[in-house]
Amino acid sequence: MSKSSKLKVIELFAGVGGFRLGLEGWDGKSSTSDYKIKLLNKIPFKIVYSNQWEPATKRQHANEVYLERFGPIGHFDESIEKLVESDLSEVLPIECDLMVGGFPCQDYSVASTLRNSKGIIGSKGILWWQIEGLLKKLGERSPKYLIFENVDRLLKSPAKQRGRDFAVMLRSLGELGYNVEWRVINAGEYGFPQRRRRIFIFGFKKLSPLSKYLREYNEKDIVKSQGVIGKAFPSEILTSEKILLPKDLDKISKEFSGNFLNAGVMINNNIQTFKVSPKYNGPCSRLSDVLQEKDIDEEFYISKKDEAKWKEHKGAKKITRVTKEGYEYKFSEGGMCYPDNLDKPSRTIITSEGGATPSRFKHVVICKINKKKRRLTPIELEKLNMFPDDFTKLNDITNSKRAFFMGNALVIGIVEKLGKSLSDYISAHEK
Repeated sequence: MSKSSKLKVIELFAGVGGFRLGLEGWDGKSSTSDYKIKLLNKIPFKIVYSNQWEPATKRQHANEVYLERFGPIGHFDESIEKLVESDLSEVLPIECDLMVGGFPCQDYSVASTLRNSKGIIGSKGILWWQIEGLLKKLGERSPKYLIFENVDRLLKSPAKQRGRDFAVMLRSLGELGYNVEWRVINAGEYGFPQRRRRIFIFGFKKLSPLSKYLREYNEKDIVKSQGVIGKAFPSEILTSEKILLPKDLDKISKEFSGNFLNAGVMINNNIQTFKVSPKYNGPCSRLSDVLQEKDIDEEFYISKKDEAKWKEHKGAKKITRVTKEGYEYKFSEGGMCYPDNLDKPSRTIITSEGGATPSRFKHVVICKINKKKRRLTPIELEKLNMFPDDFTKLNDITNSKRAFFMGNALVIGIVEKLGKSLSDYISAHEK
């Protein structure tokens, strides 16, 4: 694909730029090759518009990093609500091919208690409706393709009406003229250095050449190997179910409850969901592959006085708790590996990874140099998401904040593989 024919991309909820790195690379280099292979003019995507804004936050740290790395051209650093309300012919004058974004997921996350899990009506979940509003307002100018990312809990949200939120999204996209392919992808099962599970939602217009091409295949073939996600991340089919959605969105919101499995397709509003397992035999990265051998600051080492606290947090426990209504119950959790196993992909990075306070979920490793226990450095956390070294390093940005960025980020090698799959299809079938 020539430089002039690059696919134009809208990047929403950009964070520090994970989607952009996955689609454009960095300094002409690939992510999945650990930024060693030059792509030159072969990069098929160009971000022409980006948006990043964190609600209720005085200082926009992620936006600062994004602007430092990519510059202000085409960047909108206000809320997506203001974007939707703006004159899109002025703000978005260029017709784009692809819209991407990891829209905020707090209302769906397993890190939230069931009591606080409000799903699509929560303060962050409503941002879905801003996406829907933007696509609706763009109308005929809406992108031919969509790639969205979220936590896998989205498929089961909310707790009291399982699957409702995802059903609403599917029906919304169907009404906007899109077919959909989705997959929960654990990055560690496809050779990447972190066991990070996320759902990727790929939308493509019902009247697109891709929709026409996929008519040759059944839903099973699309999910297994023929869809854009299926080609990038092949799988084996274990079970399948059909999902019937009411036509009325309001009825879905009030009444629907269903079992969405970890993969599926919606073709012309007909939904089939599949339980799949990964089919991968390539090289595998391990936690040990990202560890630094030198320049480890003293702040990352576990002090002797805190050692007992770390062991306590990592150990198994059974605790009596009391509900708001006064009922007692036993809360139990198993022990965690301490220190972390270096011969496997790492556990999922979470937003509270930074700071010296002992925690059950923070990573602890044995230092290669002196065999002491320590936390992961910002560079190591970046490597686990396949970011360039010190990508998030800026004056006045703390190490804890850099860890927070990586807890919110995605494994950009997954985005690169999805982008390659889409661009390969377009090169082969859209002349």
